[in-house]
Amino acid sequence: MDDLINLVTQKTGLSQDDARKAVEVVVSALKAKLPAAVSSHLDAFLSGGMAGGLGALESEAGNILKGKLGGLFSSQN
Repeated sequence: MDDLINLVTQKTGLSQDDARKAVEVVVSALKAKLPAAVSSHLDAFLSGGMAGGLGALESEAGNILKGKLGGLFSSQN
């Protein structure tokens, strides 16, 4: 999460404290809106840095989409 906070600080000119608050608000909003299977990986992704945990997050999101799309197409058979 520190990588994300540093990126926000660099891109916006916000202080570290303000950037941390902004990131925490966005992360909380994402957790509330994303499916539980995806949001549960968000902390692991953020704690591993910008690249850490991305594979698991992408994989879970892909599985959810496949399940929803698969259900959509199988109901038309």
